[in-house]
Amino acid sequence: MLGAFVRAFRTPDLRNKLLFTLFILTIFRLGSVLPAPGINSAAIRDQLEAVQQTDAAGVYALINLFSGGALLQLAVFALGIMPYITASIIINLLTVVIPRLETLKKEGQSGQTKITQYTRYLTLALAVLQSTSIIAMARTGQLFQGQIPVHTYMPNQDLLTLVTIVFVMTAGTGVIMWFGELITERGVGNGMSLLIFTQVIATFPSALMTMFQEQEQWLFALICVAGLVLITGVVFIEQAQRRIPVQYAKRMVGRRMYGGSSTYIPLKVNQAGIIPVIFASSLLYLPQLAIGLMGQDSDSRVVRFLSDYFVTGAHPVYMATFFVLIVGFAFFYVAITFNPTEVADNMKKYGGFIPGIRPGRPTAEYLDYVLTRLTTPGS
Repeated sequence: MLGAFVRAFRTPDLRNKLLFTLFILTIFRLGSVLPAPGINSAAIRDQLEAVQQTDAAGVYALINLFSGGALLQLAVFALGIMPYITASIIINLLTVVIPRLETLKKEGQSGQTKITQYTRYLTLALAVLQSTSIIAMARTGQLFQGQIPVHTYMPNQDLLTLVTIVFVMTAGTGVIMWFGELITERGVGNGMSLLIFTQVIATFPSALMTMFQEQEQWLFALICVAGLVLITGVVFIEQAQRRIPVQYAKRMVGRRMYGGSSTYIPLKVNQAGIIPVIFASSLLYLPQLAIGLMGQDSDSRVVRFLSDYFVTGAHPVYMATFFVLIVGFAFFYVAITFNPTEVADNMKKYGGFIPGIRPGRPTAEYLDYVLTRLTTPGS
C-alpha cells in the first residue's frame, strides 16, 4: 500500500491531483474550527464537556459525528455537507412525482446540469433554515441544554450580529458545495463523498485518545478489534451484490448481426446505501429542535413526551424508532430509485431476457421479488 502511494506521487498528474485534494480538505477542516462572527469559541470549548454529562450526550455525539465537531462550535462550516445531501435526496424524490424533473433526468448531460442547479438553490434554502434554527436554539440556551450561559459564547445578540452569523453559515455551505465540485473536477475521487468521509473521521482521533486514557488497555484493544471487524463487515455488505443474468437475442440490422451476448444486472444488497440513516437521523433531530423552540422548561405534554423518549439516544423508544425509520426509508428509497417495470421494458425493447423468465411483466415481478429479498437484510 505504501509502495502504491509512493508510485502515485511519482506521476506528475496524479501527484498534482492528490496535493490539490489534500489542500482543499485542509481548508475544509480549518473552516470547521473557525468560529462564526460574534461567537466566543473558547467559552464553548471550555464548557462543552458539561453537555456530554447530560442525557442528551448520545444525540450530541451523533451531531458531532456528522458535522466533524463544527456544529457545536458554531463554526463557519457548522452545517457541513448535510444541507447538500438533504437537498440531493429531496430532488431525487421529486423526480418521481414532478414530470418536469423526470423529463430533465432523461435529457442527459444538459438536463443533469439543470437538476444540479436546482439542487444548489435548495441547498442554500435549507442552509438558511437550518442556520436560523441553530442560532435560535443557541440564543435561547437550548443548543447546549442550558449548561453554558448564553452571554459567554454569544455576547452580542443584536439583529445585525444574528443575521451576519446566519449569512456566514449559509455562505459556508455554498463554499463546501464548491469544494466538492472542485475535488471532483480537479482532484481525486468524488468530492462530496470525500468531504463526508472527512467530517465523519474528524472526531475519531480525539475519541480514540479519550477512550485510551479512560479505559483499560485490554478493553481498548478489544474495542479497536471490534471496530475493524465491523468495518470489514460493512465493506463486505456494501460490495455484495446479486447478479441477475441477462441474455440478448441475436438480431439482424442491415447486414450486421447484433446481440447474442450475455451480461447481468447487479443488484446490491445495500441498494439504498447510507441514505436511510441520514433521513432517519434528520427526522429524529426534529424533536430536539421542537424542544428548543418551545422551551425545555415548558409544562407542555408534548415537550415532556419528547424529552422523556426522544432526547436520550440510549432510550429503547428512541432506538426502536430509529430502527423502524431506517428500514422504512430503505424500502422507500429503493422503490423510487429502481423501477423494475422500466428495467423490464428496456430489456424487452432491446431483445434482452432473463433465462427462465418471460420478458415484460413476469421479468418486472421477478426483479421486484429479488430486490425485496435483498433489501430486507440489507436495511
